[in-house]
Amino acid sequence: MGVLLKIEGLTKIFLEEDKTEHMAVDHVSFHVDDGETVGLVGESGCGKSTLAKLITRLIEPTAGTIHLNGKEITKSRGKELREAYQQVQMVFQSPAGSFDPRKTIGHGISESMRNNGTPKAERMRRTEELLGQCGLSPEYARRYPYEISGGQCQRAALARALAIRPKLLICDEATSALDVTIQQQIMELLKSLKQEKQLSFLFICHNLALVQSFCDRVLVMYEGKIVEEGTPEQIIQSPQSEYTKHLVDAAF
Repeated sequence: MGVLLKIEGLTKIFLEEDKTEHMAVDHVSFHVDDGETVGLVGESGCGKSTLAKLITRLIEPTAGTIHLNGKEITKSRGKELREAYQQVQMVFQSPAGSFDPRKTIGHGISESMRNNGTPKAERMRRTEELLGQCGLSPEYARRYPYEISGGQCQRAALARALAIRPKLLICDEATSALDVTIQQQIMELLKSLKQEKQLSFLFICHNLALVQSFCDRVLVMYEGKIVEEGTPEQIIQSPQSEYTKHLVDAAF
């Protein structure tokens, strides 16, 4: 089993309006192996989403390095960066907000294929195939984001993320906006996709019960730092840091 994603000393400092510095991510290091699911837990504001944006280069790091499939991409630009990130896709908490409301769901799913020069007929076929894999019928390709439910939109977002056959999915609170029943359906879908496609996941979530059921390894984040790491059983049954003990007590 090889290392797919390796993060070393990743740091992000924001400059506040009063010119003071805020350390949002503080020298974080970890890795994700091929086929592995790593959970990232911590309270709101601890730096989880900022870390995800750094990994996907939606924002630039202050310091540290990002290696993807053995290649450092921290300072990659243009075509080199686009090619690297064909291996990584991100699924957000609010999927409707990540689709263009003026375009159909099918248009959103096929956009990355269109950018890669895939012929129209093949894009249509693959879009319908992806929808089916994510539990939606082909007719959803003709619908708009505002015409479908939150759970259906999250399934469509997963279909879009899979369109360029990534190796790693980063799920940033991808189930937290859904009710419990739909949340469970999405989790079952993620588990089946993981098994069928041998995907790796960075699963960012505040729900320890979901993390326990889905993840191979867990990172606990507090005030921008990774304060503990272990299997779900180690984290939940024998937490070491005071903050992790607090998280577990609150969850269970």
